Amino acid sequence: MTAMVRTIVVEDSLLAREAVVDRLAQLPNVTIVATLENAANAVVACARRSIGLVLMDVCTRDDESGLAAAARIKRESPSTRVIIMTSMPEHTFLAKAQAAGCDSFWYKDLQAVGLVDVVERTLRGERVWPSEAPVVWLGLARSSELTAREFDVLHQLARGLSYEQIASELGISLNTVKYHVKNLLAKTGFESTLALVVEAVDKRLVLPKY
Repeated sequence: MTAMVRTIVVEDSLLAREAVVDRLAQLPNVTIVATLENAANAVVACARRSIGLVLMDVCTRDDESGLAAAARIKRESPSTRVIIMTSMPEHTFLAKAQAAGCDSFWYKDLQAVGLVDVVERTLRGERVWPSEAPVVWLGLARSSELTAREFDVLHQLARGLSYEQIASELGISLNTVKYHVKNLLAKTGFESTLALVVEAVDKRLVLPKY
């Protein structure tokens, strides 16, 4: 008899949470023991109970980060498999999820790989990762046209840092920061860094608090 995998779903949207639960119902070896809205509560639940699988959204209730919670769960219970879910194209989420030790990553709005498939493969010991974040338009440019360093600078701008602070944070010169900002504005067509940052945050391309 196949052992049942005790599973927690962490998702603050009721509709999305119900959709995930409905999909997991297709798997005879998965039993959902809790559905939660706040990622911090998942850490507590995993510490109190034997949990085999956690499906966790990045952005959860009370601004609790699913990535931070995943890192704690994997440190305290390495055998618990964690699948991070998001609909956000934020460029750092993939790298942060890998750094947190997550087992797999699923973009809710990209149906090339379905959730059931990701769960089945993850439970078999596979690590299922998209090759890149979803591509969105930022002004006149596709997000895929921005370099990694331009994203780094954009991320720091969204945190409200000055050019001098960005230079210190990234370990580059002030002139290099200005060079990257100039390129960002040229590529996207925005006339100011404020307009650029507002659009990037509105498109969920940059979400500094997570």
